[in-house]
Amino acid sequence: MVPSSSKAKKKGIIKILITIKRWELYLLLALCVGIPLAYTYYKHIYGNTDVTVTDALGGNIFPSQIIATAITDDNIILPVDTPYIGKSQNIIAVKIISHKKNSKVRIDIAETPFFRHSVSEFILPEAWTDYTVYPDIVWNYDALRQNTQATPVGIVIQTSLDGQLLQQSLKTMSMRSINECLLGYYRIQRNKQKEFINTRQLFACYVNEDNPKIDDVLREALSTRIINRFIGYQRDSVSVINQVYALWNVLQRRHFKYSSISNSSLSSNFVFAQRIRTFDDAMKSSQINCVDGSVLFASLMRAINITPILVRLPNHMFVGFYTDKQHRNKKFIETTMIGDVNLDDYFPEENLDSTLLSMSQNQASRMAFEKSMEYAEKQYYKHAEKLNKQSAGYMYLEITSEMRKKIQPIGK
Repeated sequence: MVPSSSKAKKKGIIKILITIKRWELYLLLALCVGIPLAYTYYKHIYGNTDVTVTDALGGNIFPSQIIATAITDDNIILPVDTPYIGKSQNIIAVKIISHKKNSKVRIDIAETPFFRHSVSEFILPEAWTDYTVYPDIVWNYDALRQNTQATPVGIVIQTSLDGQLLQQSLKTMSMRSINECLLGYYRIQRNKQKEFINTRQLFACYVNEDNPKIDDVLREALSTRIINRFIGYQRDSVSVINQVYALWNVLQRRHFKYSSISNSSLSSNFVFAQRIRTFDDAMKSSQINCVDGSVLFASLMRAINITPILVRLPNHMFVGFYTDKQHRNKKFIETTMIGDVNLDDYFPEENLDSTLLSMSQNQASRMAFEKSMEYAEKQYYKHAEKLNKQSAGYMYLEITSEMRKKIQPIGK
């Protein structure tokens, strides 16, 4: 017989051994699970060297947008819905995770035909944070203006974080034509929802009141003796309308033709654009569609200090202008009627084309001008409610001095 005291000692020892084994098991489990988690956390926070080159426009760069917003700080192109640093108008961005507070990031961008080699440095203020960084880009504006066809461009970026050289990144993007105007795009928010961003104000960059060829048009207009001089709003509304008509008359004398080409080669459900002829292109070809004619006419009116208005409807555009300096009264022009058109198509009940046959050139031009105002005015008031609300597909854009602070002419 084993004494009861010995049995108790044995049971106590067994309990201790079981407890030790249990703690060993717990420790082993903790090590098996904890070490990988700790390593993953460390890699994510301190050792993550992933760098992603990204942009807001689905891999597209629009030269017209770059030039138009070069001197503004307004966010025409909204930054991504995460912490960001830099100027979002530059489009190209780098996504990176900061390793500590006030991490220092250096971004080196290789030269392309459209921008020069550049180096940017930024401070990332918060630790363990995903940042979108927009580096400074030294654009070659002449090359952007001369790009008349979409072409691929390789973006090569070398990034370093707190002195550590990270992997080199490459992204191929599409450099769009200077004639493509960005109408809008979908912005992906942090919750993955899509938000449509309207960039209709970029139409203003195709209004170019500084083009030197405008002087030729103004001289031709004065030689018609319709007016003696261009004086803007210095007199009454009749004087303003006559000045606008003098411009209309010159374009008719130059035999401008209506051309409906407006489609962009851009194929996307994410980014939307329209093709627009520049002032030089329109004057050289003597061809305009509704948008070309509107921005061309707006350019001429801005040059004589009359404030123009671009009015956009779904699939159509026409131009307006204020007849007084206080902007209380306005008129509108259907610019497609500048060309050789059948007025009966616009006013089928009036039999106008037969009436034109008995008129002189100036009489016919004046009647076409007045009928264009009549037709455009009907279109404006028919859609006035949606224009005032700036509903989808509608735009009422005054090209004022305030607008010029935000959107510059692209020139050429």
